[in-house]
Amino acid sequence: MSSTGNHYNGMASIDKARGYMRLAIDSARKGFRRGQGGPFGACIVKDGRVLAVAHNSVLRDKAATRHAEIRAIEEASRRLKTHELDGCELFSTTEPCVMCFAAINWARIPRVTFGTTVSDAKKLGFNELTISNSALKRLGKSAIRLRAGVLRDECRGLFEEWRRFPGRQTY
Repeated sequence: MSSTGNHYNGMASIDKARGYMRLAIDSARKGFRRGQGGPFGACIVKDGRVLAVAHNSVLRDKAATRHAEIRAIEEASRRLKTHELDGCELFSTTEPCVMCFAAINWARIPRVTFGTTVSDAKKLGFNELTISNSALKRLGKSAIRLRAGVLRDECRGLFEEWRRFPGRQTY
């Protein structure tokens, strides 16, 4: 999906989206450089205010569910003191996996912007179910609005940097 004009279905302007995505990219980079997880990061914003920025911590926490999106949802929920994150937008370096998409749906996050696809992560060797968010949205009759490909090249660059990282692990 591409964006046109300053807004796409009520989503952040493309310029703001790029800024939020860069926060997610920076977080992902910090996480994998510390050996905490893969090259994945997420950021949650509401009304122009950053609520949470997180990276994947599967390896550090030795827990398969410690994806960047899940960690960002937990932090945003703590900050807002609610499990319902309506009015928020989630930015993820990679299209959310099936587990994360379900969590996004349950948290009532209405908008998701991502860079690379779940298929791109699968090509790196991650144990992904290659079901796109568009397919999940259609099958689950979800109202979540999706914007794909924001800073795709920078997110792919993050993958390349991770691929050269000596301590990398897939899971």
